[in-house]
Amino acid sequence: MKTYLIIAAAMLLAGCSEKKAALNNDTADQAVLPETKISEDNADSIDAVINASDVANNRTFNGIIMVSPQQKATLSLTMGGRIHSLSIMPGQHVKKDQVVATIDNPDFIELQHTYLEAIAQVDYLEQEYKRQNSLGDIDVASKKKVQLAKSEYLAMKSHLEAAMARLQTLGVSLDKVLNEGIMTYLPVTAPFTGYATNINVNVGTYLEPGQPVCDIIDKSKPLLQLNVYEKDLSLMQEGRKILFWVNGMGSNDFEAEIVAIDQSIDSRDYSIKVYAQVKNEREEFRPGMYVRAKLVEEN
Repeated sequence: MKTYLIIAAAMLLAGCSEKKAALNNDTADQAVLPETKISEDNADSIDAVINASDVANNRTFNGIIMVSPQQKATLSLTMGGRIHSLSIMPGQHVKKDQVVATIDNPDFIELQHTYLEAIAQVDYLEQEYKRQNSLGDIDVASKKKVQLAKSEYLAMKSHLEAAMARLQTLGVSLDKVLNEGIMTYLPVTAPFTGYATNINVNVGTYLEPGQPVCDIIDKSKPLLQLNVYEKDLSLMQEGRKILFWVNGMGSNDFEAEIVAIDQSIDSRDYSIKVYAQVKNEREEFRPGMYVRAKLVEEN
């Protein structure tokens, strides 16, 4: 009987040992799993860093469409006056020398009168001076007449040149005044073909000298103005190609070429202005449109 009990106890102890060993093995296996999971996470993190590096190498730059200063004109006059007529609407296409407005100012009429009178006087005084000069060798009194004639002639000539200069500054054709007579209203004409914008006046508005009537822009050769930060400045070189997308024009891309890099830094955001000439212009392009651009990879 004792022998039987001893054998049964031994078998029970052996079974418990096997279960404990199995349990220990399971625990050890479970302990290995987190290590494998961590390794996978690390691999994902490395991939993310690599992808971020790829994005960084393909930088994009924000900016706007603009026109060069030579393609934008502000129409203002050295002579003020009241707007008598206005013949344009905002956004309207105008041609070179087209009259966009007329100004009412009595001084303009007086200036034309001075010009025409001076022309007539100069012609007479010049002939008189030449006549007196031919008689100047006869006596002292004649020589004084020569000096007087010369003085009057040169004074009137200076008067004429001043009137001519003022009319030319106002954009008035001297030949038109000479051939057609005095104009009642001062015409304001477009300096080149383009579009009227920034019209802040109406009929009856009084303008002081130098106040603008409107702007004329020629958008046939638009530029990009891109904001670039110092860290990317080394990538910018004149002649380098650019691809850009215009806000509101879908996924269509357009080409441009860098033509100038500003030499000063914007004190607000510490960016630098880079200018690129658009290669394929579109009628839909307008100054101020937002664009996103990137450099074309060099071969």
